[in-house]
Amino acid sequence: MSLKPKLRGNVWWAFGRVRYNGRPITGYIRRSTGSSSEAGARDWIRELEEAEIRRHLLGEEAQKLTVGGAIRLYDAKPAEAKKLLAILEAEDGQGLLAMPVERVTGKFLRELGRKLKPDSATDTMWREVVSPLRAVINNSHDLGKCPPIRVKRYSENERIAQDVARGRQSRVERVPSTREWVEAFCAAADPWNAAMLRFMFETAARIDQAVSLEPRDLDLMNHRVRLKAQKGHPAQWVTISHEMMIELANLPAKRPKNRKTGSLMGPRVFGYGSSTGYNGRWKSICKQAGIPYLSAHPAGRHGYFTELTVRQGVDPVEAAKAGRWSDVALPLKTYAHAEQDEGAIRSRFRTKPAQPAAPMSAKSNKLKRKSRDG
Repeated sequence: MSLKPKLRGNVWWAFGRVRYNGRPITGYIRRSTGSSSEAGARDWIRELEEAEIRRHLLGEEAQKLTVGGAIRLYDAKPAEAKKLLAILEAEDGQGLLAMPVERVTGKFLRELGRKLKPDSATDTMWREVVSPLRAVINNSHDLGKCPPIRVKRYSENERIAQDVARGRQSRVERVPSTREWVEAFCAAADPWNAAMLRFMFETAARIDQAVSLEPRDLDLMNHRVRLKAQKGHPAQWVTISHEMMIELANLPAKRPKNRKTGSLMGPRVFGYGSSTGYNGRWKSICKQAGIPYLSAHPAGRHGYFTELTVRQGVDPVEAAKAGRWSDVALPLKTYAHAEQDEGAIRSRFRTKPAQPAAPMSAKSNKLKRKSRDG
């Protein structure tokens, strides 16, 4: 950090010159950050330095590239394009098209998220506003049009404060499925939905991977199924149990209908054409079975990891590998759910040890008497 924060009264100021590769690129700066905390002042200084470095590197060229130009350079997927369109159509986002990219900072994007999604969780602000625009600018950087942009995530304190303001908690812990829940569901379900649930519970497949399965993805003679690439993982063959192999072998493929065109799609193993088509049917099955509704993710991946590690005591590393997690820390943090209540945990401190305490040696008794006699 080239500039140094210094407290003057109740406000932090910035002093010094912005440097790039050790050389000053601005005159001497003496400016108030407007922040009453050192952390806020350092954030302000960091964003000022990034803007000055961008101006130094690109000069007028940086000012020519607008956010609208950066969006035109970005090959957005349909879901990303939808988010970008929503941002640009919003009242607070209408000036973005003509805004120079060099003026866009991390703080600006976070504040824009608050303006466009005032009643949403900070995770939603990040996903719907900050992340798409950050991807647009960094794509332009990859093309040599502008420097990259770094954006600090909303902090835990910001997330909690936003939850209090909107009267709703974000990041509510998911409830994983259990063997009993799975059996109750399958008893009330048709063969296709029962098989799909068992398949996700056994393999930790995601819903999109499950509904995308076609007959050609089954190699039942070798007890394996090919899952499509997803979340940074390549397409791969996954081993299934003998019971799952028999269930899939007896399941006729179905041709689902394309909701947009009305035409029939190619045959699918579980009969669904999209990753959301199952919701209504699953809600009906859960109601009929008298069990709480769980969507595919907690029923499948969450249930899979909790069943193996918490209930069966399988090594988390082995469970993560079989579930295709590259880092065991993620499923341990997100997918493993404790099932004992706090009372049961606290009672362990009142339980007598199974083995009696080892008798104290003569030397230990002597030291204890000496300590007691003072």
